[in-house]
Formats: sequence, structure tokens, C-alpha cells
Amino acid sequence: MTNTYFDFEDGNGPVPAHQHSNGNGWVADTATVSDTAFVGPDAKVFGYAKVYGKALVYANAEVFGNAEVYGNAKVFGYAKVYGKAQVYEDAWVGGDAWVGGDAKVYGNARVYEDAWVCGDAKVDGDAKVSGNNPTIVITDKDRIFINGKWYEEVE
Repeated sequence: MTNTYFDFEDGNGPVPAHQHSNGNGWVADTATVSDTAFVGPDAKVFGYAKVYGKALVYANAEVFGNAEVYGNAKVFGYAKVYGKAQVYEDAWVGGDAWVGGDAKVYGNARVYEDAWVCGDAKVDGDAKVSGNNPTIVITDKDRIFINGKWYEEVE
């Protein structure tokens, strides 16, 4: 059996990888992608990331680190989901958005354009986080940091 290698351009050089059976996107052998998920031909899943359920990762999107994308979630455009971040239920991350750290995006939430969601941030319900400058959202206990200013969290 011949091993196939792919360079995910993450500084690790070429690593054992394969093209996903549903969409032909590149998946590192260390990552887990279910047969029911879709990874488009220009998308990448690497590190120890997991994509499962009916999740879609397509266009030039990347899911890596220990991130998880599942349910009916979508990651597309040039978006990146990384660290221990989770995107699930019917949420989507698109454009040039980045979701990382321990952040969670779920429900019908949308993160797009140049938005960054990281730390312990949670974006849920019908919330939308977007911006072109970029918009940065980080949570710290009972406060939320958005574009250089801390706000008290309201429940």
C-alpha cells in the first residue's frame, strides 16, 4: 500500500492524508471525518479535527487543531475553525472569519466577513457576528470584549 501525503501549509510539511470520499477535500489521517459529512475539493481538515453528522466544509475553508464541526453546520469561504472550537447545530462560519480557542458557534448563529470569535466566546441562537475590520469577540467570565472595548455580559 502506498501512502499519500499532503502539505496543509501549517509548518508540518507533507503528512499522511487522503481525499474525502464525499467531496474530495483533503483530510489528514490524524483527523476524523464521517462519511455523512462533506469536505469540498478545496477545503482542508487536519490536525486532530473532527467533522461529522451532515456538516459541510467547502470552498477554501480549513478546520484544524482539535476543532469540531458537526450537526448541520457549515464552514465555507476562507473561514478557519481551529483550536478546540466547535461549530454545530445549524450554525455557519463563512467569509474570512476565524473561530478558535474554546469558542462555540451553534443554533442558527452566523459568523462571517472578517469576524474573529475566540477565547470562551459563545455565539448562539440567531446571533450574527460580522465585520470588515475585523470584529473580534472574546469572553472572560462575565465580560465580552468586542473591538477593543469590554462590555458586561447580559443574560
